[in-house]
Amino acid sequence: MRVPQIDLTREYALIEDRVKEAVIKVMKSGRYILGPHVKELEEKIASYTGVKFAKGVASGSDALLLSLMAINLKENEGVITTPFTFFATASAAFRLGGIPIFVDIDEKTYNISPVAIENILENGKIEEDGTVINHKGKEIKVRAIIPVHLFGQSAEMDKIMDIARRYNLRVIEDAAQSIGAEYNGKKVCSFGDLGIYSFFPTKNLGTYGDGGMVVTDNEHLDHMVKILRVHGAEKRYHHTYVGINSRLDEIHAAILLVKFNFLDEFARKRAENASRYMKLFEEKGLLEFVKLPETHEKVTKHVWNQFVIRAEKRDELKDFLKEKGIGTNVYYPVGLHMQKCFESLGYREGELPVTESLCKKVLALPMHPFLTSLEQDYVVEKIKEFYHGI
Repeated sequence: MRVPQIDLTREYALIEDRVKEAVIKVMKSGRYILGPHVKELEEKIASYTGVKFAKGVASGSDALLLSLMAINLKENEGVITTPFTFFATASAAFRLGGIPIFVDIDEKTYNISPVAIENILENGKIEEDGTVINHKGKEIKVRAIIPVHLFGQSAEMDKIMDIARRYNLRVIEDAAQSIGAEYNGKKVCSFGDLGIYSFFPTKNLGTYGDGGMVVTDNEHLDHMVKILRVHGAEKRYHHTYVGINSRLDEIHAAILLVKFNFLDEFARKRAENASRYMKLFEEKGLLEFVKLPETHEKVTKHVWNQFVIRAEKRDELKDFLKEKGIGTNVYYPVGLHMQKCFESLGYREGELPVTESLCKKVLALPMHPFLTSLEQDYVVEKIKEFYHGI
């Protein structure tokens, strides 16, 4: 049996006719950039999130970059974030001349630790638009926190927002992996000043290419994103700011409008698959070797973009499963603080021990809405075979 980690072909088979119809409609319209489909998608995503505004952009990475541009992050200003996430979260600040300030994560949820955020700020000097701290021998004005809602689960947004208010910081929620997730009954990206989604194909709401969205309740920040995504022009050929070219196109918006109708249904199927994995690992007596994902008590909806275990002999297990036709992935093998391109930030091995430990143990198993019970049985049976030699 072959069990891919992610299988997008099954989803396409279900919606093929609808997608083709939507794409052909766009092609015949002659309107391909920032047209009616983009506008409709923006309105739907804003309403779904529970905020007033949304702007479609070219990717989740650009959504992060534009959010930081919208708050006017300046050179050498700091952004506190997690080292245990995809590269784009930190690179957006770095590209603008900002300083990513990495703090450790919660061992149970893999999300940024509010305690670690507080610890780095507690001796800082609070100013009107941020907090000045001494970090690695330098005085840095911290302007923002970017919590990542990792693998489909919200970060602890009540604590993070409390910290942000006390230290006069902006909050940009990175929900690239977690559209539809809820914390205390409230959807992610409705807590902070800005929130971002990615529509990369493997996301819970993904198109057949790149795409992203910035959402907010703040009219000024929404206006800034709207301008900055079209080279900083408030009207054509009149540039108030130096922006970038980052527009969601009509074809991707039309595809996403089709797939949006299945978003919650597919999230339920993902949750069912996660629950079944949990039972199978317990039934097979594997909890001695495998640590299962944990959900924070205030997370009222986990959307399970990934099912990530912590495994003894992780690399050997990964190779064994590959031999058996089972696709897995490691999210993430190296913390961002240890990436070569960030050497100038001055981090050393051992500074963020939880992150560094998890990078050696995490393994993402097959997870998507169309994963069958037979496939899950096979995956867990092969993991049992690896550990028990049976």
